[in-house]
Amino acid sequence: MPNEAASREARDARDGPRARLEAVRTRIAEAALSAGRAPESVTLIAVSKTFGADAIAPVIEAGQRDFGENRVQEAKDKWPALREGRPDIRLHLIGPLQSNKARDAVALFDVIHTIDRPKIARAIAAEMARQARAPTLFVQVNTGEEPQKAGVAPGALADLLTLCRDELGLAIAGLMCIPPISEPPQAHFAQLARLAAEHGLAALSMGMSADFEAAIRLGATHVRVGSAIFGPRG
Repeated sequence: MPNEAASREARDARDGPRARLEAVRTRIAEAALSAGRAPESVTLIAVSKTFGADAIAPVIEAGQRDFGENRVQEAKDKWPALREGRPDIRLHLIGPLQSNKARDAVALFDVIHTIDRPKIARAIAAEMARQARAPTLFVQVNTGEEPQKAGVAPGALADLLTLCRDELGLAIAGLMCIPPISEPPQAHFAQLARLAAEHGLAALSMGMSADFEAAIRLGATHVRVGSAIFGPRG
């Protein structure tokens, strides 16, 4: 019957993301406990890029408060309405940042994971001073040194951190990476953890839907999970 079918579709749209979110939370807790860590030491970032308000709202209603977006303009278009009345939502920029988007990025995002070169660091520092805002900052490391991918090369990380900390006065919370898709991620997660320890950084943004449990075992404090919560992207 048409009304029954419509009701079932509405229920699936609402409950499907809730069930998937709960399953991911359970897997995070199990991975953390197996590594001798507290589950609350891992922040789940629900990657909502390309999904609209109808898909995101049930996840918010289920209690999720950290969300990740790849593009500044997309976040600017959809998140002001979604955040209305929800001051505890934290928005994470997890995609590459252009310097001409620094103003909007600092205004919109609570956490920026993708500082990867001096020009971006300077633009972010200038906007933080101008807006009197202080988002949490990560430096993205290109652990696979892939020419097509954003991120500072591991060998250039020390110089970028010195610029951020000493010249620009930026408090860098941690490091982020996206391992090469063609390689096992564990070596890259371990490398990021070593680099963070060498530079006195506590936070590690690493691990996505296919590998977040391995990332947690290797020290991830932030995991970025999209399709396991929202389903496949169109």
